[in-house]
Amino acid sequence: MKQRITVSKASITETKLQLEVSEPLTGLIPTGQILVDSDQYSFIYLMEAEEDYTYIVLPELTWSVLKSGLDQSLPVTLMGPDQEVELVQFYDELDYIINNIKGNSNYGKEMVVKVEEIF
Repeated sequence: MKQRITVSKASITETKLQLEVSEPLTGLIPTGQILVDSDQYSFIYLMEAEEDYTYIVLPELTWSVLKSGLDQSLPVTLMGPDQEVELVQFYDELDYIINNIKGNSNYGKEMVVKVEEIF
């Protein structure tokens, strides 16, 4: 089973969008890929682990901050208790996913409405 790490807090500093998690990030490598979990109203950033992927879950409560970071093109960092990791290609992927969701009922009506309201 894939490990899921949920972002507990998203904030913007003067220089970056910061996503905070409580689990260690040692050994995780950013892939630059984002998936959608329309059942949980979340975006999933993929991180490679040794032999599997780890899902970094970006729940709906983080979306307004993601939108602000997207508008400002700020670098995105994932902050764990052990280290900070820059999430490569974050906005390219997020923008692609958002544009794919808008008006697309394949993601479910509620997901489409939520994405269109914020993004």
